Amino acid sequence: MAVDYREMLREVGVPTTENEMDQIWKDLNTEQGSLIQNDSKWSPFWRLMNAIVTQPCKWLVDLLADTALPNTFLKTASGIWLDIFGWGVDLERKNALAARGVISFTRTNSVGALTIPSGTIIETPAISGYVYRLITSKDVTAVDGELVFTVPVVAEQTGTAYNLGPGYYSILPRPIPGIAAVKNENEWLEVPGADKEADEPFRLRCRNQFSAVGQYHHDAAYTADIALFAGIRTDYIYFEHGAPRGPGSANAFIMIDSGIPSQDFVDAINLYIRDNGHHGHGDDMVCFPMPTSDVSMVVAVYPVAHLAESKIIDLKQGIEDLIRCAFRENSNYEATQTFPFSRFSLSRLKEELHLEFKDLKSVEFDLSQDIVTGMNLPQLTELTVELGV
Repeated sequence: MAVDYREMLREVGVPTTENEMDQIWKDLNTEQGSLIQNDSKWSPFWRLMNAIVTQPCKWLVDLLADTALPNTFLKTASGIWLDIFGWGVDLERKNALAARGVISFTRTNSVGALTIPSGTIIETPAISGYVYRLITSKDVTAVDGELVFTVPVVAEQTGTAYNLGPGYYSILPRPIPGIAAVKNENEWLEVPGADKEADEPFRLRCRNQFSAVGQYHHDAAYTADIALFAGIRTDYIYFEHGAPRGPGSANAFIMIDSGIPSQDFVDAINLYIRDNGHHGHGDDMVCFPMPTSDVSMVVAVYPVAHLAESKIIDLKQGIEDLIRCAFRENSNYEATQTFPFSRFSLSRLKEELHLEFKDLKSVEFDLSQDIVTGMNLPQLTELTVELGV
């Protein structure tokens, strides 16, 4: 719910517009028996009053209503003001982080050894005009007989945008003799990339901190600990109570902006909570990646009439990327994304496709109804985008 701070000022009798201020000055002028009767806006007296009284008062009211009051409350504070709130509850924004993971390399044959040098670049096709790159972080040698092997990589820059879904990183800009293909697999991310924590997720962490004062035995304390890890928001953590492993036990299911975190990443969180002592006495808390539900989708695209072949190709690719964004495989579009315990609206997805792509006349999905989730996150197992006939 939006907060009207000007209404808050009006309720305590503070004038908020120039007309209201001018009327107050005129009423005071009359009460004091002033002989000045010329109340025209061209009157020298009122022009002076406007210059030395009304305008400075208007600046102060604007400062109060637009800056000071909104930043007095956690709900609407932003920027450095929100940082001060965070300091008050012993929190700081999480810094930006570069994604780290592994890429699968497939050889043309398994005879002999083959070394992938550190600094090798793996790219994506252009997504909304931008190419994302990963860089191998150390030399890796495939031994004789090894056809498929993995190489550790780090994103070229920090940010969540590099946490792309499986299959996006698939291009070697400089071909390597003996390598047939490269690909990021389903759980390629070991450490998800993250942007510097934005206002809204930081605000949610600050709010949660008020509930986490005791630091033991309740959801808010565990939420605070888990959300310390880059890429995890407080509203991306879902608890399962009911003592799933007996008295004192509970589960936490975790997701990230790019969907499901890797098991290695979740293991690092469990190590922090369970082995490093960040849990209540007698508590048995285990974190898991959010369970997934498989979704297979065929999309029929109908472009506007007489569209050039090159633009049809771009349209199909753009539609595929936006749908994958909705399923958390990239972050290049403003698309409504999937969530646990929600209804993913196909009609809304169609609307967003039409708003984004002006060359799209119509689009059809082979799914007959919305995707309704419980404690699970829909995950694309197959997406086919084809021209409608």
